[in-house]
Amino acid sequence: MAQKGVQLDRESFSCPICLDLLKDPVATPCGHSYCMKCITQHWDGELIHSCPQCRQSFTPRPVLLKNTMLAALVEELKKTGPPAAAADLCYAGAGDVACDVCTGRKLRACKSCLVCLASYCDQHLQPHYESPVFKKHKLVEPSKKLQENICSRHNEVKKIFCRTDQLSICSLCSMDEHKGHDTVSAAAERTERQRELEGSRLNIQQRIQDGEKEVKLLQREVEAVNGSADKAVEDSEKTFTELIRLVEKRSSDVKQQLRSQQEREVSGVRELQEKLEQEISELKRRDAELELLSHTEDHNQFLLSYPSPSSLSAPLSGATHSSSTNTRPLSYFEDVTAALSALRDKLQDVLREEWTHVSPTEVEVLPSAAEPASRAGFFTYSQEITLDPNTAHTRLVLSEGGRKATLMRQGRSYSSHPDRFTYWPQVLSREGLSGRCYWEVERRGGGVRVAVAYKNISRAGGGSVFGHNDTSWCLVCEKNSYSFLYNGISTPVSGPPSSRVGVYLDHRAGVLSFYSVSETTTLLHRVQTTFTQPLRAGVCLYCNDGDTAEFCKLK
Repeated sequence: MAQKGVQLDRESFSCPICLDLLKDPVATPCGHSYCMKCITQHWDGELIHSCPQCRQSFTPRPVLLKNTMLAALVEELKKTGPPAAAADLCYAGAGDVACDVCTGRKLRACKSCLVCLASYCDQHLQPHYESPVFKKHKLVEPSKKLQENICSRHNEVKKIFCRTDQLSICSLCSMDEHKGHDTVSAAAERTERQRELEGSRLNIQQRIQDGEKEVKLLQREVEAVNGSADKAVEDSEKTFTELIRLVEKRSSDVKQQLRSQQEREVSGVRELQEKLEQEISELKRRDAELELLSHTEDHNQFLLSYPSPSSLSAPLSGATHSSSTNTRPLSYFEDVTAALSALRDKLQDVLREEWTHVSPTEVEVLPSAAEPASRAGFFTYSQEITLDPNTAHTRLVLSEGGRKATLMRQGRSYSSHPDRFTYWPQVLSREGLSGRCYWEVERRGGGVRVAVAYKNISRAGGGSVFGHNDTSWCLVCEKNSYSFLYNGISTPVSGPPSSRVGVYLDHRAGVLSFYSVSETTTLLHRVQTTFTQPLRAGVCLYCNDGDTAEFCKLK
């Protein structure tokens, strides 16, 4: 009894918010006690400050002070009383499922029983484990929705499922308002829907795998684009560096040649200038002598000193008369400047004409490899194709391996799926196609359309048939003739008839080619376009029951 009293005391001194002993206890104006931290955090999240227990509101927000007496009592209780029992930590709180058997403060439920339609804590659940009476009861994780299993009209457990109205009902309902309806046990309906659920999950998982494959292909294409662009930038930098270096070398050579010619020209002019200056000096000396002679008063002395006429007109020794000096032009290197200007104009013309061939906006970033010249060469790009049953029209029966489609008057009863073709008997591949791919289709019967299409092609209506929209391209194969269809426009195609058609796709280059395959491989039609999405291979069978189209295994 003493122990029980202590336990009651502990509950009396527990915080209603954290359910633990009070820490720094405070009392609200309404008289309820809380941990200082708990009530403070609680009010911080509210616009109106009210007591969590009695909901009395306070305006303005109360200033709370620590209750020292209550704090002392709590500390004393900690010293004298036992530690909180494990059950204290298992009381049902907000959002928990409470035990339906507990009285007073309820413990958190650990299981719910679908037969009893009640929830139990660990203590009250023991009879379900120990007594044979409860062996067949179904225990599940705690649920707040058990009452939904009880019929509101008859107050009985719903154990029957009405397929007619798609409702869970009780046994009395099945004999009353649901009489004559298609009914099964809820367990049987669950088994059937579980099977459908697994099938749906498998389809979703397959689509996830296909999507991941496409993501990887696109990632590789991104890496290829980045790698090619990086290499192109590196090569262009090297090329322009070499061109700049070559121009700088030529500039240095021209500068050196001009300076050398300048030195030669200046040296020649200087030498001629010095000779002329020497001649002028000598002539000035002679003129001075003759002037002095002209002032001689003694006639005999004048005549004696007068030079001979030949010496007066004779040129100076080693001197060049000014009249014999060639007059140099005022412009010496304009021919070089003119030649360089002409060269500059030619380079500008070359760059202007040739730049369209190297501009990234005019060239394909990743140049496509040449189309193979032989069937063996195509095998390098062979692509395994399997058909997606979720896209198959109900008149198409697919082989177990998913490679072959057969047209039947009475087709398969496929489950409903948003990807299924509902108007034309056609089907798409599971695989998304990008990069370079090759595959072959073996056909039997009157008419087959061998196609590629975007995944988002319409599934319903007359316009969904391959070749009659802008999301698909197809080769129409009749018994003895071919034609190509795109966006409703038909193009006649000539070539040797064959039961096998080869398809080559270079997605990046926008090339799609169809071939007649027999002993030789003959090109029937080639398309050059721009593909904006990954493609899917497809076939359409539209003539006679029993016609087939099969994607071949290539060795």
